[in-house]
Amino acid sequence: MATALVPIVAHPRDGRSAPAWAVRVAHLIPLLTLPSGLWRIALVAGVPLGLSEAAASARPGLGERVYIVSLSLVSEALALLALGLVRRWGEVFPRRLPLLGGRRVPPSFAVTVATAGAVALILIWGYAAWGVVVRGDDAGFTPPGLALLLACYSPLLLWGPLLLALTYAYHRRRCRD
Repeated sequence: MATALVPIVAHPRDGRSAPAWAVRVAHLIPLLTLPSGLWRIALVAGVPLGLSEAAASARPGLGERVYIVSLSLVSEALALLALGLVRRWGEVFPRRLPLLGGRRVPPSFAVTVATAGAVALILIWGYAAWGVVVRGDDAGFTPPGLALLLACYSPLLLWGPLLLALTYAYHRRRCRD
Protein backbone atom coordinates (compact mmCIF):
# COMPACT_ATOMS: atom_id res chain seq x y z
CA MET A 1 0.00 0.00 0.00
CA ALA A 2 1.45 3.35 -1.01
CA THR A 3 1.59 6.07 1.58
CA ALA A 4 0.53 9.51 0.60
CA LEU A 5 2.94 12.34 1.21
CA VAL A 6 1.68 14.76 3.78
CA PRO A 7 1.57 18.20 2.21
CA ILE A 8 3.75 20.79 3.87
CA VAL A 9 1.63 23.52 5.33
CA ALA A 10 3.60 26.59 4.43
CA HIS A 11 3.73 29.63 6.60
CA PRO A 12 2.79 32.86 4.84
CA ARG A 13 6.38 34.10 5.23
CA ASP A 14 7.92 30.96 3.73
CA GLY A 15 8.96 30.79 0.10
CA ARG A 16 10.02 34.41 -0.22
CA SER A 17 13.09 34.90 -2.36
CA ALA A 18 16.30 35.90 -0.66
CA PRO A 19 17.80 39.21 -1.78
CA ALA A 20 20.35 38.86 -4.58
CA TRP A 21 23.17 40.16 -2.37
CA ALA A 22 22.37 37.49 0.24
CA VAL A 23 22.51 34.71 -2.37
CA ARG A 24 25.92 35.99 -3.51
CA VAL A 25 27.18 36.17 0.08
CA ALA A 26 25.92 32.63 0.80
CA HIS A 27 27.91 31.36 -2.18
CA LEU A 28 30.96 33.44 -1.21
CA ILE A 29 31.25 32.07 2.34
CA PRO A 30 32.39 28.55 1.33
CA LEU A 31 34.96 30.14 -0.97
CA LEU A 32 36.37 32.12 1.98
CA THR A 33 37.15 28.92 3.87
CA LEU A 34 38.70 27.15 0.90
CA PRO A 35 42.23 28.74 0.96
CA SER A 36 42.85 27.83 4.61
CA GLY A 37 41.58 24.28 4.02
CA LEU A 38 43.83 23.85 1.01
CA TRP A 39 46.74 25.29 3.01
CA ARG A 40 46.16 22.73 5.77
CA ILE A 41 45.89 19.86 3.29
CA ALA A 42 49.13 21.01 1.62
CA LEU A 43 50.77 20.99 5.06
CA VAL A 44 49.66 17.37 5.60
CA ALA A 45 50.90 16.46 2.10
CA GLY A 46 54.38 17.68 3.05
CA VAL A 47 54.49 20.90 1.03
CA PRO A 48 57.02 23.16 2.86
CA LEU A 49 54.76 26.28 2.90
CA GLY A 50 57.57 28.53 4.07
CA LEU A 51 58.21 26.90 7.43
CA SER A 52 61.53 27.54 9.09
CA GLU A 53 63.94 24.58 8.97
CA ALA A 54 63.21 23.63 12.58
CA ALA A 55 59.45 23.71 12.05
CA ALA A 56 59.69 21.91 8.69
CA SER A 57 61.58 19.00 10.23
CA ALA A 58 58.75 18.36 12.71
CA ARG A 59 56.23 16.27 10.74
CA PRO A 60 52.70 15.81 12.06
CA GLY A 61 51.86 12.29 13.18
CA LEU A 62 48.98 10.25 11.80
CA GLY A 63 46.53 11.49 14.41
CA GLU A 64 47.45 15.11 13.72
CA ARG A 65 47.14 14.59 9.97
CA VAL A 66 43.67 13.07 10.37
CA TYR A 67 42.69 15.96 12.63
CA ILE A 68 44.01 18.59 10.18
CA VAL A 69 42.21 17.07 7.18
CA SER A 70 39.04 16.61 9.25
CA LEU A 71 39.21 20.23 10.37
CA SER A 72 39.39 21.32 6.74
CA LEU A 73 36.42 19.16 5.74
CA VAL A 74 34.28 20.19 8.73
CA SER A 75 35.08 23.88 8.17
CA GLU A 76 34.00 23.64 4.55
CA ALA A 77 30.84 21.72 5.48
CA LEU A 78 29.92 24.35 8.07
CA ALA A 79 30.55 27.11 5.54
CA LEU A 80 28.24 25.35 3.08
CA LEU A 81 25.45 25.52 5.68
CA ALA A 82 25.25 29.25 4.93
CA LEU A 83 23.45 28.25 1.73
CA GLY A 84 20.54 27.10 3.90
CA LEU A 85 19.86 30.72 4.76
CA VAL A 86 18.95 31.41 1.12
CA ARG A 87 17.64 28.02 -0.04
CA ARG A 88 14.41 26.09 0.46
CA TRP A 89 16.12 23.59 2.79
CA GLY A 90 16.62 26.48 5.20
CA GLU A 91 12.82 26.77 5.44
CA VAL A 92 11.78 23.11 5.38
CA PHE A 93 13.96 20.24 6.59
CA PRO A 94 14.80 17.88 3.70
CA ARG A 95 12.54 14.81 3.65
CA ARG A 96 15.55 12.48 3.96
CA LEU A 97 16.18 13.62 7.55
CA PRO A 98 14.70 11.21 10.08
CA LEU A 99 12.06 12.67 12.42
CA LEU A 100 12.43 16.19 11.02
CA GLY A 101 12.08 15.61 7.28
CA GLY A 102 9.36 17.74 5.70
CA ARG A 103 8.80 19.89 8.77
CA ARG A 104 9.18 23.64 8.81
CA VAL A 105 12.50 24.94 10.11
CA PRO A 106 11.61 27.26 12.99
CA PRO A 107 13.08 30.64 12.00
CA SER A 108 14.09 31.34 15.60
CA PHE A 109 16.13 28.12 15.65
CA ALA A 110 17.96 28.94 12.40
CA VAL A 111 18.59 32.55 13.46
CA THR A 112 19.84 31.54 16.92
CA VAL A 113 22.21 28.86 15.60
CA ALA A 114 23.53 31.05 12.78
CA THR A 115 24.00 34.05 15.09
CA ALA A 116 25.85 31.95 17.67
CA GLY A 117 28.03 30.51 14.93
CA ALA A 118 28.78 33.96 13.50
CA VAL A 119 29.72 35.36 16.92
CA ALA A 120 31.93 32.32 17.61
CA LEU A 121 33.68 32.77 14.25
CA ILE A 122 34.28 36.46 14.90
CA LEU A 123 35.80 35.66 18.30
CA ILE A 124 37.90 32.71 17.08
CA TRP A 125 39.37 34.37 14.00
CA GLY A 126 39.66 37.76 15.68
CA TYR A 127 41.70 36.20 18.48
CA ALA A 128 43.86 34.31 15.99
CA ALA A 129 44.51 37.47 13.97
CA TRP A 130 45.32 39.37 17.14
CA GLY A 131 47.84 36.67 18.06
CA VAL A 132 49.64 36.96 14.73
CA VAL A 133 49.46 40.72 14.22
CA VAL A 134 49.76 42.11 17.76
CA ARG A 135 51.71 39.42 19.62
CA GLY A 136 53.81 38.43 16.61
CA ASP A 137 53.04 34.70 16.80
CA ASP A 138 54.71 33.65 13.56
CA ALA A 139 54.87 29.95 14.53
CA GLY A 140 58.24 29.41 12.86
CA PHE A 141 57.51 30.73 9.37
CA THR A 142 59.88 32.49 7.03
CA PRO A 143 58.62 35.91 5.86
CA PRO A 144 57.25 34.51 2.56
CA GLY A 145 55.71 31.58 4.45
CA LEU A 146 54.03 33.96 6.89
CA ALA A 147 52.72 36.03 3.96
CA LEU A 148 51.24 32.85 2.43
CA LEU A 149 49.70 31.86 5.77
CA LEU A 150 48.12 35.30 6.14
CA ALA A 151 46.85 35.26 2.55
CA CYS A 152 45.17 31.89 3.14
CA TYR A 153 43.74 32.63 6.58
CA SER A 154 42.80 36.33 6.29
CA PRO A 155 39.57 35.59 4.36
CA LEU A 156 38.32 33.78 7.47
CA LEU A 157 38.03 37.17 9.19
CA LEU A 158 35.08 37.87 6.86
CA TRP A 159 33.25 34.61 7.54
CA GLY A 160 31.62 35.69 10.83
CA PRO A 161 30.51 39.20 9.78
CA LEU A 162 29.16 37.93 6.44
CA LEU A 163 27.29 35.13 8.19
CA LEU A 164 25.82 37.70 10.58
CA ALA A 165 24.62 39.83 7.65
CA LEU A 166 23.20 36.74 5.96
CA THR A 167 21.41 35.76 9.17
CA TYR A 168 19.87 39.22 9.42
CA ALA A 169 18.58 38.90 5.84
CA TYR A 170 17.13 35.47 6.69
CA HIS A 171 15.45 36.92 9.79
CA ARG A 172 13.94 39.79 7.81
CA ARG A 173 12.69 37.44 5.11
CA ARG A 174 11.23 34.78 7.43
CA CYS A 175 10.15 36.78 10.50
CA ARG A 176 8.93 40.12 9.19
CA ASP A 177 6.09 41.15 6.93
